[in-house]
Amino acid sequence: MATTQRVVVTGASGKLGQFVVEHLVDSGYHVVSTDRVAPPPGSPGDFTVADLTDLGQVIELLSGVDEGRAADAVVHLSAIPAPGLATNAATFRNNVPSTYNVLRAAQVVGIRNVVTASSETVLGLPFDVPPPYLPVDEEYDVLPQSTYSLGKSLEEEMAKHFTRWDPELKVVALRFSNVMRPEDYARFPSWQDDAQARRWNLWGYIDGRDGAQAVRRALEAEFTGFEAFVIANEDTVMRRSSADLAAEVFPDVPVKRPLVGRETLLSIDKARRMLGYAPAHTWQDHI
Repeated sequence: MATTQRVVVTGASGKLGQFVVEHLVDSGYHVVSTDRVAPPPGSPGDFTVADLTDLGQVIELLSGVDEGRAADAVVHLSAIPAPGLATNAATFRNNVPSTYNVLRAAQVVGIRNVVTASSETVLGLPFDVPPPYLPVDEEYDVLPQSTYSLGKSLEEEMAKHFTRWDPELKVVALRFSNVMRPEDYARFPSWQDDAQARRWNLWGYIDGRDGAQAVRRALEAEFTGFEAFVIANEDTVMRRSSADLAAEVFPDVPVKRPLVGRETLLSIDKARRMLGYAPAHTWQDHI
């Protein structure tokens, strides 16, 4: 469907970012993508190199590079994407100020539609301390267990206050599970004999194509204020039933309702209800 919406996507060269840019372009958006490194040759959208730790660059990016018009919305995916990829201080110094700069630049430019990449880690991963209940959802307070996750928690808290300051602003934080490309599914059979191998995120994953769908639906959502959503696929990475996995690995954790088949233990009920999110992919279609 054609649209005049101009959307800046940060972290466009990353694993999820490439899916998001392609999906938004295919959906009719004018995408201005940015990262510190260029995307693969032939990638759709307009590309600009930018350092998001520099507020001036972010303001220029959102207000229109090379005399282009200002963006209507921003999708902020850029980050050091997981614990352990850099030192804790470097991860925090990159991720948290970058998100502040995106939120502040949006405020300066007058953009009131922001989607940010949060993380499943704020739910308490790697669950060395068991979760409060299963399936986990957005209803309990964040439980960061790493500097990376602490940063994501603080980014969500910042977003809440930006929306408090501006009642017309919408900020959606998508708590993405472990992002997968179709070629990654070849590894999934190797996990089937050991329930402990993927307990760290409750056997969850998100197909990059479904992650991109969630981003678009968040952009198109009509509410204002701050909302966080768990974004995962509707099944787990295992062939065993979710009830069986929960009983073996987390026998003392309350189960809030009967578990059906291989359903995700990272609840996507809120995303379904408020965003219309509907995962279309499963790893078993590729094995």
